[in-house]
Amino acid sequence: MGAAMHVSEDDVRLAGELVREAAELAAAMRAESDGRIATDRKTSVSDVVTAADKAAEAHVLRRLAEERPDDGVLGEEGATSESASGREWVIDPVDGTWNFVAGLPWWCSALALRPVGTTGATDVLLGAVHDPGHHAGQARTFVGGPDVPTTRNGVPLPRLDDVDLAHSGAATYLHPTWQVGPVGDAWRRAVQGLATTRSLGSSSMDSTAVAEGRFGLQFQHSLPDWDRLPGAALVLGVGGAASLVEAGGKRWNVTGAPTAVAEAEALLLGRDR
Repeated sequence: MGAAMHVSEDDVRLAGELVREAAELAAAMRAESDGRIATDRKTSVSDVVTAADKAAEAHVLRRLAEERPDDGVLGEEGATSESASGREWVIDPVDGTWNFVAGLPWWCSALALRPVGTTGATDVLLGAVHDPGHHAGQARTFVGGPDVPTTRNGVPLPRLDDVDLAHSGAATYLHPTWQVGPVGDAWRRAVQGLATTRSLGSSSMDSTAVAEGRFGLQFQHSLPDWDRLPGAALVLGVGGAASLVEAGGKRWNVTGAPTAVAEAEALLLGRDR
């Protein structure tokens, strides 16, 4: 990848600190609001942003400006800066904002480091996700990437067992407005090959469960880079696969055990496995 594409131990440290601090800030702001944090609507009634999203992103930006001034930034809440290093940090300050606002525990802060100008499924150097632990009683920080074995709270995760689709649970989501038509048809083809599905509301959190071997895969269409890259990096860091496939007129992100990913991709496309 060249010198500019090198991922250092200090990058790994910084990534973990950034997502942990962002999540802690968001959680504190929600607690201070007594669970009544104000929201603004973005693209739909289920796509919302809060002051905590914006404050957490601003915190990450400040630290990156201090510690990685030559790297670029792309943030979900609008932050952008040009890269002089060939690297770019992609930030999702609160992934699962609907859950965050509703008091549901499946949300996190996430980020990824990637080469500038890349758009492929595996074009990521490093990902990090911090789960505040409200569902399990223990906060967890995941960091990993294609060349960085994924860790949970600093302890390496085991390599993924390869499983087929029929023996896999999948974390997935399809908005109600897409249930009818080519997109819904593609989604139904894929889910009919699965053991079961769950829709939990945070793609990065879903990918932590894939990296831990709890789900065989995660898939969803039209995920922006800040929703797909952190989790893809973690899954790649345990020997999993990541794919982008055009089906039903949409681009689907599929990550997980290599066999399950390949079979889901074939079903989305309407091919025999």
